[in-house]
Amino acid sequence: MFTFIFAATCLVALSYHILTLGRRPKDLPPGPPTIPFFGNLHLMPQEKAWHQFKKWADEYGPIYSLMLGPSTVMIVLSSDEAVKELLDKRSGNYSSRPPLYIGQMISGWMRMLLMEYGKLWRYMHSLVHDHLNIKASISYIPYQDLENRQMLLGFLDQPDRWIDHIRRYTNALTTQMIFGFRTTDINDKNMHTLFECVEDWATTFLTLQAQLMDVFPVLQKLPDWAYPVKGKARALHKKELELYLVHWNTIKQTTLAGIANPCFGADLVLAQKKANEKGEDTLSDNQASYLLGSLHEAGSDTTWSTLIGFIQAMLLFPDVMRKAQEEIDRVCGDRLPTMDDEPQMQYIRGCIKESLRWMATPILGMVRSVVKEDSYAGYRIPKGATVMMNVWALHNNEKHFPNPRTFDPSRYASDFTTAAQSARQSDFSLRDHYTFGVGRRVCQGMHIAERSLFLAIARFLWAFDFTCDTDADGKSIVPDPNALTDGVLVRPLEFPVKITPRSEKKAMSMREEWDKVEDKLNEKGQWKRVPEGMFSKEYVPLVV
Repeated sequence: MFTFIFAATCLVALSYHILTLGRRPKDLPPGPPTIPFFGNLHLMPQEKAWHQFKKWADEYGPIYSLMLGPSTVMIVLSSDEAVKELLDKRSGNYSSRPPLYIGQMISGWMRMLLMEYGKLWRYMHSLVHDHLNIKASISYIPYQDLENRQMLLGFLDQPDRWIDHIRRYTNALTTQMIFGFRTTDINDKNMHTLFECVEDWATTFLTLQAQLMDVFPVLQKLPDWAYPVKGKARALHKKELELYLVHWNTIKQTTLAGIANPCFGADLVLAQKKANEKGEDTLSDNQASYLLGSLHEAGSDTTWSTLIGFIQAMLLFPDVMRKAQEEIDRVCGDRLPTMDDEPQMQYIRGCIKESLRWMATPILGMVRSVVKEDSYAGYRIPKGATVMMNVWALHNNEKHFPNPRTFDPSRYASDFTTAAQSARQSDFSLRDHYTFGVGRRVCQGMHIAERSLFLAIARFLWAFDFTCDTDADGKSIVPDPNALTDGVLVRPLEFPVKITPRSEKKAMSMREEWDKVEDKLNEKGQWKRVPEGMFSKEYVPLVV
């Protein structure tokens, strides 16, 4: 009898334990109802997740929680106040990353973006800061100016390839800053491989199979044939590493020979060489290639996506285009806009801020991990919990941005801050957008991105009109602003657009502007001599 009672008691206790797995503890922020063991896992959307995350924010408030499986907790922040307090003011506790096994597998555990907060991340962060800070970023303006002029010429001669012309523009700028060479051709194989890698990485580690490996780590031990996403991750890592090493090995050889152009890669080669000579710890070739390669990705992809979103907005909100063109014409007249014009073009500055808000590329941010247990607004935030900054909800908060799906640059008529200044605002309600992140993980290249966006947007609208294309029946083909790619980083799905020069005079002027800089390039389209003052911390080429 005792044995039976004991067995029955154990069975009841075990059943109760199983039933409580996945249940939300009462001291956590509220959230949708859970089911035993799986928590809210069954509710997690696999497509267009940002819409569901905002619906939950509207229902459960600015901070809510999701139970993913039996024990994994996700805290979702959907208010400026919560983001400011936790991810900024308490950044030291919210700057790490969760395991993200498949994302790390694709990256060979070397991608800075996904690294836990620690010694290696801080070392890489300091290296990047040296080359992307405000002072260094100013030296890159000649690169931005030249690449922009080539892009305008591309729009003029091949308007049907406009997406690729923007792709080359953003890619060429980053190859110069990081590797010291220009991407000159819109059909460049390495450029297209890079963008493929970004898209594959951004989509693969958010698949259901990938998420389940983080919730149920035992799945990580399965062979590739039993869990196909692992095999895909290995293949993507091989593809990425091969591309990154091509660039790294080239800059390493040219730097040691003294014939590289000043760039981040050259300085990194010398830093590695010095550390090796002293017997100090340094980055391996693979780690160095990943640091440079992932920066190359970030600098190329996000600005490209933002500019695609801006052109879509011009089709949907033609009054904005006309108002922006009026400002440009008033300030510049017949001459090409330059960076010196930016202080006089507040509406164009508003176009930049609104582009980054209206169609944010990192639409749900990049998740963080809590280093030690914390509390906020009366709720417990467990150690190891995943924290998501719900960018889509933040950017579509009607109290902060009335009529949020309207592209309205006039929202920022009195906002004269840069993105970096806005990110440091003590008043959280004045933050313009969260596309560049927050806290210690904020994007270090935001100064460069803002200038690239200004030159592109101001010159696009100075030179061209953007209108909807038409179908066979002459009906306008209006793009759907909700038709976005999926993944960690999003952009509008491709759409047709009619691009026409505003006048023959402007078309002629674009060709003349390119002629002014073309003689600075050699027969391969590379700089004969890099512009004076180009930033380099340590590297001095033998040939100046």
